[in-house]
Amino acid sequence: MRIVFLGAPGSGKGTQAQRLIERHGIPQISTGDLLRVHVREGTELGRRAKAVMDAGQLVDDATILGMVRERLAAADAARGFILDGFPRTIPQAEGLEAMLAEIGQPLKVAILFDVDSQLLIQRISGRRSCQDCGRVFNVHTAPVPVPPPCGGQCTTPRLVQRPDDNEATVSKRIAVYEEQTQPLVGFYRQRGILKTVDADAPLETVTARVEAALA
Repeated sequence: MRIVFLGAPGSGKGTQAQRLIERHGIPQISTGDLLRVHVREGTELGRRAKAVMDAGQLVDDATILGMVRERLAAADAARGFILDGFPRTIPQAEGLEAMLAEIGQPLKVAILFDVDSQLLIQRISGRRSCQDCGRVFNVHTAPVPVPPPCGGQCTTPRLVQRPDDNEATVSKRIAVYEEQTQPLVGFYRQRGILKTVDADAPLETVTARVEAALA
């Protein structure tokens, strides 16, 4: 079970990845997490990446692919993996395809989480969290009821919005996704491994659709 998750910010990729981890015992691999680990541990790849970042540049694809290749050699990835957030561009997808072919672990499926962009903007920009207990609300779809339910912890939630969840920033993030990453849909469709999941549904329904796409 070797999977790539595709979809705009807020489409539910991370949530569904966590559910697959629990159900199938395969790791979710985030290149952002890999980058932070390598930099923190001062590995050769981490030092190379840090030098690039310190110069104000983006880490090159070869370095990122090296980190992914090393991660896939770990024992917990023997049964498969979920790549979330990578690849982001066609050159990265081509590099990933070549690297996976070299190690004999080609992708089985690329799952696209399909959600209308205006709904995503509403979904993300409406998120609020309680400063005290961390519970997440949504002012559009799941507003704070009266009395507010913070699991008995908070009399009145002190709701805050993450800086990058404001509508202007969310719109920009989705526009970047559509420009840079959306072409991957055609790339994986040409390979015959693309499956599209309607992700505008309750959590359990989307999970069932993902499982059906993997069958």
